[in-house]
Amino acid sequence: MDFTARLRLLFVLIVFASLAIVYRLFYWQVIASPGLTAAAENQHWVSFPLPSQRGEILASDGFPLVTNRQAHLLYASIPDLNKSSAEITDAISPILGLDKSSTEAASIKERLSRQDLVWVSLARRLSPSTRQQLEELGIAGLGFENENLRGYPEGSMAAHLVGFVGEGEEGPKGFFGLEGFYDLELRGQPGSMKREKDIQGSPILIGQAIENKAKQGRTLQTTINRSVQYLVEKKLEDGLRRYGATSGSIIVLDPKSGAILSAASRPAYDPLLYWQTDPILLSDPVISASFEPGSIFKVLIMAAALDAGVVKPDSRCPICNGPKQSGEYTIETWNDQYYPDSTMTEIIQHSDNVGMVYVAEQLGLEKLYDYLQQFGIGSATRVDLEGENVPQLRPKKDWSVVDLDTSSFGQGIAVTPLQMAKSVAAIANQGRMMRPYLVKQVISGEGSLDIKPKEEGQVIRPVTAKQITEMMVNAVEKGEAKWAKPKGYRIAGKTGTAQIPIAGHYDQEKTIASFIGFAPADDPAFLMLVTLREPSTSPWGSETAAPLWFEIAKEIFGLFSILPE
Repeated sequence: MDFTARLRLLFVLIVFASLAIVYRLFYWQVIASPGLTAAAENQHWVSFPLPSQRGEILASDGFPLVTNRQAHLLYASIPDLNKSSAEITDAISPILGLDKSSTEAASIKERLSRQDLVWVSLARRLSPSTRQQLEELGIAGLGFENENLRGYPEGSMAAHLVGFVGEGEEGPKGFFGLEGFYDLELRGQPGSMKREKDIQGSPILIGQAIENKAKQGRTLQTTINRSVQYLVEKKLEDGLRRYGATSGSIIVLDPKSGAILSAASRPAYDPLLYWQTDPILLSDPVISASFEPGSIFKVLIMAAALDAGVVKPDSRCPICNGPKQSGEYTIETWNDQYYPDSTMTEIIQHSDNVGMVYVAEQLGLEKLYDYLQQFGIGSATRVDLEGENVPQLRPKKDWSVVDLDTSSFGQGIAVTPLQMAKSVAAIANQGRMMRPYLVKQVISGEGSLDIKPKEEGQVIRPVTAKQITEMMVNAVEKGEAKWAKPKGYRIAGKTGTAQIPIAGHYDQEKTIASFIGFAPADDPAFLMLVTLREPSTSPWGSETAAPLWFEIAKEIFGLFSILPE
């Protein structure tokens, strides 16, 4: 190889070596830099998380329904234990409320025996007094960490509305109700504390410390009226016992704003012990349980027919003299009584199924379906609660004549209690639909944000709302439940009794009894829906749900200082 060729080879080798050096420098300084920086940080610093404090949930008067309470986690540092696993288990079990021979005690003993672990968790959600008793044992290696747990000053009141806080993939997380819907606002932002550490990994107490403070979660002030909520829950429990019902729900809201003043369902659960509850009880029936509304649905169909101009309050029914044939089915009245030549007002008063079929057929499928959609049937209420279920409205093309007829008296249609309450609230509010809501103010360290009521449109004309209101007042004054009505008040309402569909047919014995109404009729302060499932004393809404409604309304009149006329 001549000199020139050797020189060229040397040049190529130098170029390649230079490129390799440049690449390695680029790799260490650019590509691997974040990892090296993190490794250096880990060698020099130890980091401690600083949990954020979750925001509170307040009633309308500012009293806390959900707050935070001090609790502790018990752990064991295995290398530091000075007693055997059996001795420790026997010592701490009585304080933790465990039988020494129980499965839970055996699990603690097994964890204390682990030699492949340095740190093990033994118990959670311990009270300060329990921690003190455990500390007095003087067992080396047992330690405690603080936990932020939810507290409930009013006990389990409004449990379905507030929800609960459980363990999510990334720590505490809200589930159901307000806790689930507003989880991001309530949880805040965790912080951290970084301290210099020595070669053994222990923090240097006099070393540098860097604190990134946790940001507290926002507090929610709700529309829940504590007095009404307490009243409703107590009366609902009394009503279930009195009428032998298996379950029930009550909603009270302000029809002018959509603000939910109270909502309760039974059976319920204790949010402090949510993990001990049957999961089926955790979701709120007010927004998740669908049912066929029965006769309370008649006010929506009648309102639609009045608004469309196909009938008037004094229009006569030409087919109300007997049963009506609809396809292969025969439609009869609930009590086998018929009122020939009834007016529309009397149809609502008598809760006449045959009369309602006449109304639906005058309205026609196209208009009836459009009005149902305007009333929000088949759509989410968009309430600020997690877990809302939306029963679907069957596509219009799939409706038959029988579907049109039975929908007129609330059969073959599914709604949630809140959907039904929202729809009738539009009648009480001069035809204007308001979105139901629970949070009226979000409060943080930077200030507060007011949540304004949201109007969703004019469903029916004000004159129509007034007409159907008067028909509902007449139904209360002259209907089957008139004996239970508080004297001196104009109440607009309607009873309902719906058979429960089971395996393709309707159960002839079991019903859902209901009553929906608002008062005072001319200037409503509240609307309330009461539903009772499978009452055993009587299947009829007029003998169960309606008396319970009037009983609660009488006390609400007193709470709201509404005097009789």
